[in-house]
Amino acid sequence: MPMEKDILSVKNISNKLGTRFIGKRIVVYPQLASTMEIAKIAASKGVPEGTVIVAEQQTSGKGRLDRIWISPKGCISLSIILYPDIKHLPSLVMVTSVAIIRTIKKITGIKASIKWPNDILINSKKVGGILIEGTIQHINVGYAVIGVGLNVDFNIKDYPEIEDIATTLSDEKGKYISRTDIIRTFLVEFEKLYLLANDTDIVYKEWRDNMHTIGKKVSAKSGDAVYEGIVENVAEDGSLIINTPDGEIINFTAGDVTLIE
Repeated sequence: MPMEKDILSVKNISNKLGTRFIGKRIVVYPQLASTMEIAKIAASKGVPEGTVIVAEQQTSGKGRLDRIWISPKGCISLSIILYPDIKHLPSLVMVTSVAIIRTIKKITGIKASIKWPNDILINSKKVGGILIEGTIQHINVGYAVIGVGLNVDFNIKDYPEIEDIATTLSDEKGKYISRTDIIRTFLVEFEKLYLLANDTDIVYKEWRDNMHTIGKKVSAKSGDAVYEGIVENVAEDGSLIINTPDGEIINFTAGDVTLIE
């Protein structure tokens, strides 16, 4: 598989992008420890909503629960700065997930799916992930930063620690995929969905319909509590509805979920 050919640049990403505010300001770095950290600093200074921080390569990328996110060249690493209404916070992961699913389908023709709450899968292997961080000030959101990592075009075999559980878009498609094309399409799809924030039912239904976890047996852990059972559905507030073997229904809102084969 050929290595990444397109060098990410503000000009290439923003040229005729056509969005109203997402990506109107883009900053591209050759290398960063983490786009999230730079974005949070920028957000605390009040940069315009929709500002996007992009890195060609991250050296200390992170996922949920402080896990390491491997993001070499050929991986998309970006963060979007938002100032949403607090009532829209639960829908941000849905908006982002659906935007990624739509983007992958449009650019590659491949149908991806979502592993609750924030992983993007192709053929049960992880191709992307989402991280959302922010601040709450009294009853308002200070800011929210959406982090997206997507494996596009690098040799997964160079990273044996993830080789068995991860994949790339280029490997799945069997040919080179442009990161620039993926980013541009994602920003457009993200804005469309974000602007539907007051009509969350549309986003929720598409998120639910692409949920890989529904119908699967899982182990869900939050703190010291561990629940096992079959996932019946996902709720509109983003929680996972688990039916345990003794018939108890658990609304699991936050924690770590593992699929049980």
